[in-house]
Amino acid sequence: MEYIIDARGKSLGRVASEAAKVLLAKNSPSVKKNVVANVTVRITHAKALNISEKKLLQKKYHSHSGYPGSDRSLSLAHIIATKGQKEALKRAIKGMLPGNTLREKRLKHLIIEE
Repeated sequence: MEYIIDARGKSLGRVASEAAKVLLAKNSPSVKKNVVANVTVRITHAKALNISEKKLLQKKYHSHSGYPGSDRSLSLAHIIATKGQKEALKRAIKGMLPGNTLREKRLKHLIIEE
């Protein structure tokens, strides 16, 4: 089954939460936490997302490899400038999915079109 979400004029979090809900199969009557749902989520018009200026500057993504001095912090504006709004939307959805072995399998069912 394929779900199409039009992101035109919607905020980043609203679109991400709607996509995460469908990927977790929360909208179907037979929800199983240990099974990846047979669902494809297609998000269209990702370039037309409504992201506020405050969010662009204040939202930070942190990563650390474990080695001393390897702490990195990138702003949302930098990620959008380098990789596009597609990557920002993907990171938002990834953060809303549970961090287990099924996360990457669920993200393979996500298609984002700019």
